Amino acid sequence: MSTQHQPPEAPSGAAAHPSQFALLRQRRFAPFFWTQFAGAANDNLFKFAFTVMVTYQLQLAWLPPAMAGLAIGALFILPFLLFSATSGQLADKWDKTRMIRLVKNLEIAIMALAAWGFVSANVALLLACTFLMGLHSTLFGPVKFAYLPQVLNERELTGGNGMVEMGTFVAILLGNVAGGLLVAIPVVGPRDVAIACLGLALAGRLVAQFVPGAPATDPGLKVNWNPVSETWRNLRLAHGNLVVFRSLLGISWMWFFGAVFLSQFPSFAKQVLHGNEQVASLLLVVFSVGIGTGALLCEQLSRRHVEIGLVPLGAIGMSLFAVDLYLASHALPPAEALTLAEFLARPAHWRVMADLALLSLSVGLYSVPMYALIQLRAQPTHRARIIAANNILNALFMIASALIAGGLLEAGFSIPQIFLFTGLANALVAGYIFLLVPEYLLRFVAWVASHLAYRFRIRGDEHIPVQGAAVLVCNHVSFVDAVLLMAASPRPIRFVMDHRIFRVPLLGWLFRLAKAIPVAPRSEDPIAYEAAFETAARVLREGDLLAIFPEGGITRDGALQEFKGGVMKILEHAAQQGLHPPVIPMALTNLWGSFFSRVEVRDGENVAMVRPFRRGLYNRVGLNVGPALVPATVTPQGLRERVGALLAA
Repeated sequence: MSTQHQPPEAPSGAAAHPSQFALLRQRRFAPFFWTQFAGAANDNLFKFAFTVMVTYQLQLAWLPPAMAGLAIGALFILPFLLFSATSGQLADKWDKTRMIRLVKNLEIAIMALAAWGFVSANVALLLACTFLMGLHSTLFGPVKFAYLPQVLNERELTGGNGMVEMGTFVAILLGNVAGGLLVAIPVVGPRDVAIACLGLALAGRLVAQFVPGAPATDPGLKVNWNPVSETWRNLRLAHGNLVVFRSLLGISWMWFFGAVFLSQFPSFAKQVLHGNEQVASLLLVVFSVGIGTGALLCEQLSRRHVEIGLVPLGAIGMSLFAVDLYLASHALPPAEALTLAEFLARPAHWRVMADLALLSLSVGLYSVPMYALIQLRAQPTHRARIIAANNILNALFMIASALIAGGLLEAGFSIPQIFLFTGLANALVAGYIFLLVPEYLLRFVAWVASHLAYRFRIRGDEHIPVQGAAVLVCNHVSFVDAVLLMAASPRPIRFVMDHRIFRVPLLGWLFRLAKAIPVAPRSEDPIAYEAAFETAARVLREGDLLAIFPEGGITRDGALQEFKGGVMKILEHAAQQGLHPPVIPMALTNLWGSFFSRVEVRDGENVAMVRPFRRGLYNRVGLNVGPALVPATVTPQGLRERVGALLAA
């Protein structure tokens, strides 16, 4: 892989990247962000103004108002099905900045046609422009998500995605509001919409001129213009990495889930909440702000890493608040069309708004880490094509959501019941995905342990490599040491662990789920002993992280024990295969004396997990990570001294 495909190196400290908002002051991100913002705002200003105009201002026998929104939505989605495969190839083959500028040029041409369509009330032309704006978004989608990992490092990727998602939903909100307000102006409304659409297109193209170059990741790619065969090929490419492929399905399910709620907001506001058009707009505002807030929270909750442990947290919130939204809304008393002030004056409606806000916030927590994981794990030369495959799946899932929701309504189910069914289905789908991809569940457990059970502080985490094989060496203080190391690393870790820990209820199941490698003393089981080190060598050969606790068991007195020779045997097996992975020393601090350490004495034995609140709740613990060591210089005693120094730091 050439160096031009690698993202920038991670910053050495928090000062190098104080927060995701700092990206808005940097040329590698800010012009791209505002280009995306202008495009999303223009899409929605155009679509909503056109929908309002056809619904309220024009009387067309061939396009009744009840069908206008459906027809416009279908025309906009159709290009995602037809052209995503081609757009993904072009984004991999060409410089992404070149693609961005070409797409923005296309937007200007489309908006020039749309301006004429608005002024002349030419609905057929505006329908054609709707299809073309869908094409514009189809071409831009793979570029958008493939550009970010090319210019942001791993520690910035979650924050960058959060900013883009927040900006997109704010742009959607502003575009809808502006489109509705402008087109409603008597006489000059369509003209003002035309000016606004063309102005946004020109502004987006102007900002795009400042987006820095992002070289092609596969310039020799031969484009396959057959969308059917190329779509199938892209899905097979994605399926080559099961974590990525199943994450694509998870993202598409999120779009299914969101589409159910967004499509029902007007009817929900009128039929269930008994509110007027302002109440329907309030639902959209709350939903958009909630998703944006959840997206922005991801960086802080993830310690500026790609933290997929937030995905189960988001999924739980999506189901929990969807069910409570049903409970809060299914039996509201009938009323005349309430104004916004009248709606907000009723306490029962605040619960509805809270459920909607927390549901959408959970969607933000769910989606941002998934997008970041796909960007990080997808092969760079195929990244845009995999994103294109995701766009196709998204479109299919949104179409399915419309058909299923429509079928349920025809069958006589109420809108709150549809929300209930969607929340329950989300629990089943999310649970299935997390069982298929245990890494999500493992990261969630690690996130909970490091944020709720403990106050976990990490120093020196920049020494944990984000790419390539490495051996992590740590002191062994408690039964949850491995869980805390999982929380500290942005990548999965395979652990070499004492076979006896697998007998511990729950923890044993968790470590088997993590594919930990059980090792027994050679005197007890020589075959299992050798098999463990063969497996460890394979992990390193595959470029993954391997962790070992060289003391051979959990300390019984809190002191650092002598290091055994297991780490040397791992390095010897690796060297025999031509591998020389760096060795990363680590030290868990202040964990001795906690519930999971062997601090209690019962019947003359040191035992753990007998006094849950021995140190109260939310204990402060830490992990100190030292610089990598060259394997040729490593000795058990030298490693023990390094870990001891980190303990004292």
